[in-house]
Amino acid sequence: MKSAVETLAPTRVKVTVEVPYAELKPSVDSAIKAIGSQISVPGFRHGKVPARIIEQRVGRGAVLQEAINEALPGFFGQAVDDNNLRPIGQPEVEITQVPMEDDQELAFTAEVDVRPEITLPDLDAIAVSVDDIEVTEEDVQEQLDTLRARFGTLVTVEREAAMGDFVTIDLSATIGEEEIDSVTGISYEIGSGNMLPGMDDALIGLAAGSSTTFTAPLAGGDHQGEDAECTVTVQAVKERELPELDDDFAALASEFDTLAELRANVTHGVEQGKRFAQGVQARDRILDHLLESLDVPLPEGIIDAEVNSHLEGEDRLEDDEHRAEVDANTRRSLKTQFILDALVEQEEVDVSQEEFVEYLMMQAQQFRMDPGELAKALDSNGQVPAMVVEVARRKALAAVLDRATITDASGNAVDLNLLVEEEGDGDEEAASAEDSTAQEPIEQAAVAEDSGEEAPVAEDSAAEVRAEPTA
Repeated sequence: MKSAVETLAPTRVKVTVEVPYAELKPSVDSAIKAIGSQISVPGFRHGKVPARIIEQRVGRGAVLQEAINEALPGFFGQAVDDNNLRPIGQPEVEITQVPMEDDQELAFTAEVDVRPEITLPDLDAIAVSVDDIEVTEEDVQEQLDTLRARFGTLVTVEREAAMGDFVTIDLSATIGEEEIDSVTGISYEIGSGNMLPGMDDALIGLAAGSSTTFTAPLAGGDHQGEDAECTVTVQAVKERELPELDDDFAALASEFDTLAELRANVTHGVEQGKRFAQGVQARDRILDHLLESLDVPLPEGIIDAEVNSHLEGEDRLEDDEHRAEVDANTRRSLKTQFILDALVEQEEVDVSQEEFVEYLMMQAQQFRMDPGELAKALDSNGQVPAMVVEVARRKALAAVLDRATITDASGNAVDLNLLVEEEGDGDEEAASAEDSTAQEPIEQAAVAEDSGEEAPVAEDSAAEVRAEPTA
């Protein structure tokens, strides 16, 4: 088999392939056998019809089409390997010659998008600045108040309801003369905003025994989205009574004996959280630096297909403003993938089973799924290789974070590894009570708070190559 490559664009090539009939013949024999098992010819036992009779019955063209469809993925894959190509997406194949005689060759061309060549910068020369760490008394008090709220009690009060109060209510909704739904005796925190729009405003100022009406769209059922007249009646108003901040509270809410010790621990936790935020900010700015400084050509066909698919799924194909937004996001996502994959290759990143399992556990926790069930779902959908690629990309970005120079706004060096060292020196139980994502900070900072959808990039397109019908 011979193959040649013509570069059509930085991300697209045309592969020309010529295959001697002798290399196609095993597929021809397989096609004849498959067709022979499906037809009956008088005078011959089923499955024993000679090849020349089968060709007479169905035509040589039909046999060749079957054979080419079977063999084409392998021939294309061999051409990809021989020319060190890295295709993405599906190739557009054209059969230019069908070997109607045994001394002729099969010839075809395949246009396919390929990964662009990327020259990465000196990673040790990358420098970014992040915000200073400032732990204020308000930050610490907010955390202490959150802890107090966990141990607070609800006390019934004889007054009008205010923002932050808890109320026991009856609620009904009607459209016209028809009552759509009603509930009684439910508890609701004013300001939480997790029920009907406008209900918070309606409840403020109501005392026990008072009612009011408001209009709101229904969130579900047969009348979802329709405006209904809602009537809410307050049965009771309660406020959260918080425990005093003293040594007794510290002993109740933590392993510390004094409020001073608890406050010191909370202050340390707030600082750790802000250090982790610095790592996330450094990650974002390093990635922005790479995206802005590197010229990465992108495959327009893949971008157009992804944008159209996204808009079609939202039924917004005619929304030009949204199209522009999706197009920009898709370009950024695809460019990010290419850069991270180039980093994976350059840094020779591999993924251990332990790292994969750790990432799987993190994803399961995020989606509130059982890790075993998530693993089964990924395996059944063939998504495990894609997850391994994602872990490798994250490790590659973590490697850049580790090598880059990071300073805060005041010019001080920022060492993300201090998060690990400080946790190791401190009380493990106390550290785990704070942000658990502070473990392995460089890699965690490289993956935290991912945003945007990644445009799908097919790694192996050969399996979908098929020939057009032959004449």
